[in-house]
Amino acid sequence: MILVRHAMAMSPVTASPDMNAGDAAGLMAANDIGVVPITDGDRLVGIVTDRDLVLRVLAERKDPKAVRLGEIATTKGIETTSPDTQLCDARALMADRRIRRLPVVKDDRLVGMLSLGDVAIGSASMRSVGETLASISASKATEDTNAGPDIGTPERVKEARATS
Repeated sequence: MILVRHAMAMSPVTASPDMNAGDAAGLMAANDIGVVPITDGDRLVGIVTDRDLVLRVLAERKDPKAVRLGEIATTKGIETTSPDTQLCDARALMADRRIRRLPVVKDDRLVGMLSLGDVAIGSASMRSVGETLASISASKATEDTNAGPDIGTPERVKEARATS
């Protein structure tokens, strides 16, 4: 049985609510991450993603140095998991809630972060990881504009294999 603790990133890079959006972007760039948990001490109080920076700061033409993370962080309804959760259960939660990054909390303290990449590395089933990614990435707009090919091996490939 693989637990979240076996796959998560330990000691995640964090920021405080009074830091600015430019600071968060710098942390993300320096650490090659797409999310910064916002903490008060070691208690999780919010999350800021690279998408939050784009939509809540840049798209609104705000000065990143003037915007505090506490103003743009998601603070309500943050999904978390425990380090003692089975990895397959965390993966299911990520798929169900369409989450790419999941804070890991124990005794109200942030102890790690679990990304979809961590799940892929720690998972025994690459198929289930692919299904999770498809579930997270799917959107009505994408399906309407890019139906794509039918899933499976095309008949022409099956025929070519049969004749070789």
